[in-house]
Amino acid sequence: MESDKIKVGLIGLNPDSQWASVSHIPSLKLLSNKFDIIGVANSTHESAKKAAVAFQIPNAFENAQMLVESNDIDLVVITVKVAYHFELVKAALEAGKHVYCEHPLGNGLEETKTLAALAKSKNVIAVVGTQMVVAPELLYLAQLINEGYVGKVLSTTLIGSGGSWGDETVITNYYLYEKENGATMLTIPLGHTLAGLTKVLGGFNQLTARMSSNFKNVNIKDTGAIKPKTSEDQIMVIGTLQSGAAVTVHYRGGISRATNFLWEINGSKGDIQVTAPLGHGQQAPLTIHGARDDETELKPLTVPAEMYQGLTGNPVIGNVAQIYKRLAADIRNNTRTAPSFEDAAFLHELLNRIEISALFNGPYVTG
Repeated sequence: MESDKIKVGLIGLNPDSQWASVSHIPSLKLLSNKFDIIGVANSTHESAKKAAVAFQIPNAFENAQMLVESNDIDLVVITVKVAYHFELVKAALEAGKHVYCEHPLGNGLEETKTLAALAKSKNVIAVVGTQMVVAPELLYLAQLINEGYVGKVLSTTLIGSGGSWGDETVITNYYLYEKENGATMLTIPLGHTLAGLTKVLGGFNQLTARMSSNFKNVNIKDTGAIKPKTSEDQIMVIGTLQSGAAVTVHYRGGISRATNFLWEINGSKGDIQVTAPLGHGQQAPLTIHGARDDETELKPLTVPAEMYQGLTGNPVIGNVAQIYKRLAADIRNNTRTAPSFEDAAFLHELLNRIEISALFNGPYVTG
């Protein structure tokens, strides 16, 4: 029934660009039997009114605070830049709303932990957009590992390209190149992918990391300006997982003419290779190949159709829709099946360990 739908308010919806318009809006439309988009709030009222007209949303709120305090809103969705997450999420939680915030949840570990603790104290459903962990391909991969396809996992290797963080960009994306904004290659493409890796293989035990930059400046193509670049474009991690398996990770800025995403899992009985055209595991189509026992060549391993649950195979929309589907069930059943703020804190602990190890040029060991 219409009255049973979860009423959604979006903060940060631009019809001309940005993640929300190409992922959240189509995902919510796919699940229109569960959600109603009631309102939008942006940095200005004029921007909110423009988005409301473009997406046929009934209410354009004057500001974000009015949206989170509205009795017409059950779920607040936050898709603005990372630097603004903390205050907006905090306001929504204090208003008693359920929250879906894009990853990274906070600008740094302390903000993330603070929001996770606040969400727990409010007993609401608080979800973070680490959508790789609910991707059908990843769920199938986890099933293969759990069922012993490769036997005992001995090692895993991850190589990826960040897409951005090379030596040129456009002015609207320059914030990615300023480390203090919290939207770096570590926190976004590698962070999303590490959420997936640890979901399948478990957490890290020991790690040693190095982070460096090939480029100290970035060319802003659409303005011709040269601006300083403070976020790293090379990230290297070696260590062991809690299972004892060896792990190596290398992420690099820009796009490679060779490999842009390669994740291998090597075991005592078999091997699995996961590839994609981009190092953003949360929004790239993942292809899985494997071989085991007497097989000498990798073969395609096809994700069972039922794992898509009738949602689109396009990961930009489909993976976000998978989170929304879980979120709806969590609100109805008071469960916690969607990636949570506590999961976000766990992930940011790992990202923080990588930064600390890279900063002090030495190993960082749990416990």
